[in-house]
Amino acid sequence: MAAPPSVFHRVRSGSKVGAQYDQDGNLIQVETREDEEQSVKLSEILELLLAAGYFRARIKGLSPFDKVVGGMTWCITTCNFDIDVDLLFQENSTIGQKIALTEKIVSVLPKMKCPHCLEPHQIQGLDYIHIFPVIQWLVKRAIETREEMGDYVRAYSISQFQKTHRLPECSVGKYRRQKDAGELLDEESRGCCVFSLSLFSPNIKSGILKSSVLYDFQINRKLEGSWLPNELHAFIMRIETLMTSMAAMANEEGKLTASAVGQIVGLQSEEIKQIVSEYAEKLADRSVLERSERYGPLQQHRRAVASLNKQIEQKTKELDEHWQTVCASCQANEHSKKVVRELKSLDELEEQADIGLLEKLSALVTTNENLKQQEQEFRTHCRDEMARLQQNIEELNPVSGQDTEEEKERNQLIEKQHSTDREKLQKIRLLMARRNREIAILQRKIDEVPSRAELTQYQKRFIELYSQVSATHKETKQFFTLYNTLDDKKVYLEKEVNLLNSIHDNFHQAMSSSAAREQFLRQMEQIVEGIKQSRIKMEKKKQENKMRRDQLNDEYLELLDKQRLYFKTVKDFKEECRKNEMLLSKLRAKGAS
Repeated sequence: MAAPPSVFHRVRSGSKVGAQYDQDGNLIQVETREDEEQSVKLSEILELLLAAGYFRARIKGLSPFDKVVGGMTWCITTCNFDIDVDLLFQENSTIGQKIALTEKIVSVLPKMKCPHCLEPHQIQGLDYIHIFPVIQWLVKRAIETREEMGDYVRAYSISQFQKTHRLPECSVGKYRRQKDAGELLDEESRGCCVFSLSLFSPNIKSGILKSSVLYDFQINRKLEGSWLPNELHAFIMRIETLMTSMAAMANEEGKLTASAVGQIVGLQSEEIKQIVSEYAEKLADRSVLERSERYGPLQQHRRAVASLNKQIEQKTKELDEHWQTVCASCQANEHSKKVVRELKSLDELEEQADIGLLEKLSALVTTNENLKQQEQEFRTHCRDEMARLQQNIEELNPVSGQDTEEEKERNQLIEKQHSTDREKLQKIRLLMARRNREIAILQRKIDEVPSRAELTQYQKRFIELYSQVSATHKETKQFFTLYNTLDDKKVYLEKEVNLLNSIHDNFHQAMSSSAAREQFLRQMEQIVEGIKQSRIKMEKKKQENKMRRDQLNDEYLELLDKQRLYFKTVKDFKEECRKNEMLLSKLRAKGAS
């Protein structure tokens, strides 16, 4: 069997009234006031977080506390500072969880050298005026951190991307230039100029000619060997033969003269110029082809990246909408659970309440609801009737706008009926307000009168308190008695010790002479006589206490006999009452027959 609920935790059912009316029956409008400065600071905080890149602040299903705390946590982690929070963030936390989270955030701010002071209770209490400068500083610090780490993150991302992917690139030849050559426009012209300068520059040593002409043609032959003409290959072979012979001559003579170089170059200068022009045309055609091949896949890759970005934005919007739907469903679920708990508590209160008063209160509530419904129906009927009468007035109104006597009388009757109905409505409102006040008074009276369960609980509690007080009093009396007994024992033991010490101290002196011995013996006899008198007194006191105990025991036994007699008398009385009721019922049955 469940224990009855505590009367100290009983809910007052009449302490919450939904609507309040004045003496005339008009509804009292309650004014609410919000702090405009706090709301302005909240909007500024959310704008700062959105500008910094924290887009969770746009979710309408989140509470302001979750938005502000989430933004602060995001800024702190962006600034490369650790904060001890749960990985799975939980919205709508309890007060204890909120205070613990805000304490962790506030403990990190001094490590970041934040110039503004902030307390955990200010975050938990949503004091936006003091939170705003901290948010402003955190957003500024987060933006600076991202700017500092942007190049590093970009380079790291490119390196990670190039490990698994590769963008389309063109292989452009690198050519060596002469020291005194001018700045060139593109790579193709560089190749042509290197070739021409290497062949036609005066005062060139054999080593320079070999490294400039032969090396460049070998590189170009490796890069462009698939389309070089046969004449160019033959010319390169001849140049290599000349370089070999020139190297041998250099070994023999040490240096080449300018006339020898001019003779070598002048052998086939026209042929060299023609081959150089053809080579430049081929390089130009190939550069156009490579550019078309290079920019085609790049454009395709850019289009693919743009398409993927659009898909990401679309999925993000769908995720936000789904998240809002989930938040709304969670709130509806919590509201339904709260309603179920309130219904259960009301059912428990209904079971504990007095049935007669509850039926009376239910009848009054039903009457009140019926009056409200009748009032609503009457208002609807009045509006319909007024609309019908106005329509009749418009239909009967002549075109000239002049009313006849009959129409004036009808209008007067309508106005009179309208005023009568209005007075009737006002009376009904006053009656409803009076009934509401009576219901509230009855509810307060019902709450003031304790129920049977409450009285039983009070009685049990008083009995428990009386038993506890009685046990404590009895224990205290025993402690007092024990203390007095031990104190008396201590006094007698001290007297005995003092007496023995006195005898021991005076014994040798008393035994020194016969007169002292006689005096010592007389004193000992007096001491023994005093001890006997004390013993007789204690025996007498003990006997008196024993007689008193026996007397109290006899009284206790008499009271027990009276109690047994009382219980027996009550039992017999109940039996006689039962017989009396049976006889009365039989007499009523005979009288009715």
